[in-house]
Amino acid sequence: MIIFNTTYTEKSDLREINHLIGKSFSFLDKLRLGGIGSGRLIINNVSHNFQGFVNKVSDLNYANIELRPKGIIVHITNQLKRFSWAIPYYKLVIFNGTYFSIHSDGSFVQMEKHGNTFNKKFFDKMIDLKNLSNEEFEFIDGY
Repeated sequence: MIIFNTTYTEKSDLREINHLIGKSFSFLDKLRLGGIGSGRLIINNVSHNFQGFVNKVSDLNYANIELRPKGIIVHITNQLKRFSWAIPYYKLVIFNGTYFSIHSDGSFVQMEKHGNTFNKKFFDKMIDLKNLSNEEFEFIDGY
């Protein structure tokens, strides 16, 4: 699990993110995709190792997701700080039930689905990009 404090982006962190999940899409690709960022999502629950990155008081916690060519970045806002969780598509697991949750390497962020906080078209786009990236790998039958 790689989490970066991106309140003030360090060049070394940006290089690491770009190496892990690719540079941001070009302007034309962003237009072709119809945008690469989700709306503001309300966080319902997080795994134990994310507890230090969310508000512990009764305030709502928010996140948004940015698409990259080889993965996604989950941005979590905590008061004036911003933390970014970079996840390559091959490690990304998505659960869609009562809540929508993003899982990777034993960690998760669970988001609410009701009202204006859930953007179905964006999540469909994310799943399509994940499936396209999976086509790059060869799977061996019989194992």
